[in-house]
Amino acid sequence: MSEAAPTSRRTGAVILSGGGAVRLDGADKASVELGGLTLLEHALGAVVDADEVVVVGEPVPTTRPVTFTREDPAGGGPAAGLLAGLRCFARRPDRVLALAVDMPLVTSWTVRRLTDALDASGADGAALIDEGRRVQLLCAVYSLDALDRVRPPYEEEFGLAMKDLVRVLRIEQVPAIGPESQDVDTWDDLRRLREALGDR
Repeated sequence: MSEAAPTSRRTGAVILSGGGAVRLDGADKASVELGGLTLLEHALGAVVDADEVVVVGEPVPTTRPVTFTREDPAGGGPAAGLLAGLRCFARRPDRVLALAVDMPLVTSWTVRRLTDALDASGADGAALIDEGRRVQLLCAVYSLDALDRVRPPYEEEFGLAMKDLVRVLRIEQVPAIGPESQDVDTWDDLRRLREALGDR
């Protein structure tokens, strides 16, 4: 009797685009353009293999179907945003990619390395680590069961730091390749990226 084929694991993505962007003078990060694409479209390209995508931020036109939501109240921070995104999946995924919208050099290859590391290690998550040894918790794939274990009561989500949300989880570290972990926090960051990409 032949064995049944293994069921593929379902992956959801939560793109966090609703931050205050204080160092960008309050600009809407998701709509900032780099290389002819908005930062949100760069993020959507990185999660092209996800079965379902939730964007935490204000609704804007996109090139693929997504669900928009916001943490309630707004301004609760990335952990609250991620947890709000988890509530919006039409079908429960097995693992969830959390991706900040301001990391435009993250690609689908980055995401596949994270997913492969999670699957191979049996850890609770896998996160990109940059050259400065900073763990990028907003460029990471998490087991949804693991996130369910550490999810606080709803009234404690607002203002919760990502490092505190995942503090007890075992996170596999995946080294960044080249500048893929670079984010856009300031106008100088954006200018340097545009220069590096020859984007005038």
